[in-house]
Amino acid sequence: MTSDSPAAAKTTRTASKQVHPKGKDNPKGLRDIPFALPEVSKEDRSRALKIANALRKHYPDSKCELDFSTPHELLIATILSAQSTDAGVNKATPGLFAAFKTPADYANSTPEEIEGYVKTIGLFRNKAKAIHASMTRVVEVYGGEVPGNMADLLTLRGVARKTANVVLGNAFGINDGVTVDTHVQRLVWRLGIVDEPKMDTGKIEKLLMALMPRPRWSEIGHTMVLHGRYSCTARPNCKHDHPICVKFGVNCDQPYNKSKL
Repeated sequence: MTSDSPAAAKTTRTASKQVHPKGKDNPKGLRDIPFALPEVSKEDRSRALKIANALRKHYPDSKCELDFSTPHELLIATILSAQSTDAGVNKATPGLFAAFKTPADYANSTPEEIEGYVKTIGLFRNKAKAIHASMTRVVEVYGGEVPGNMADLLTLRGVARKTANVVLGNAFGINDGVTVDTHVQRLVWRLGIVDEPKMDTGKIEKLLMALMPRPRWSEIGHTMVLHGRYSCTARPNCKHDHPICVKFGVNCDQPYNKSKL
């Protein structure tokens, strides 16, 4: 279980290197990305790398905190984690995974049957429907195997880029994007990587992809999430006294939760 599983132990690699028309002007090594990345300065890239290195130093064993042993289990756990805590998901998934061992098991059930195992998780009815629909498509279109590429993952119900990035990075070792959740959204502003609070997560992902070395995209998502979850929290009484915050913090003293979009 957890991201120490064989499914997660594969060597990290990049996705297809075929040039995408919309990414043809991106820097070398990033032209397969299906959208243009923002231009960044050498100074900004250097500072971002220093932050990434500091995060790696403080969180050397960073990994996905969702428990899973196969790609489809990670996909399901990630769908369940939307607007819920990883800890809460991890309490529910043992029973769920024991009852439904394969994508076909989910496809052959009903959303109502799945609901019974995830009732402790917020929005459980919608998530049960998403799990059933996504696993049905995995069986009918992808031969019962979770696809290992962004384009196909995005055809599954309940899967947007954040979920796809989690699955690709942790189940397949593919760096095709950066996972941006509310912790990352908060930290990039506090650490001065972006200049506006609560920036659109899509814009943040593109910026981090332009700033950070591609082999470390999955890692930077993990380390930022851990830093935001356990050190530089969203709580009003956060002291912002962690060494990373002290050294790189720019907006730590600003009232993030009251900032306007």
